[in-house]
Amino acid sequence: MIPPWGTFDDHIALTVRLTPNGGRDAIDGVEIDAENRSYLKARVSVVPENGKANKALIALMGKSLGVAKSSVSLTSGETSRKKILRIDGDPEDLIRRLRALFER
Repeated sequence: MIPPWGTFDDHIALTVRLTPNGGRDAIDGVEIDAENRSYLKARVSVVPENGKANKALIALMGKSLGVAKSSVSLTSGETSRKKILRIDGDPEDLIRRLRALFER
């Protein structure tokens, strides 16, 4: 399986499929779409209006990875369920933290 992230010198790009109004804020693991691409499944409890769900996703990822919210930004998919997040930091450390999330 190809991981849902790409690595760069100072950040990773993470593909996420977000479910807004999902009852709770949680990361639900990794899945593969019809084109055989993997993505991180996440849900937030807020509704998708005025960017609230995107902000909740950024907060969830920051908290889950132990990084500041300011280190997480949305690079594409503002109005779609599939999004790409930029997470600033040491790529090896961020990947280790992501993998720890999946092993829970």
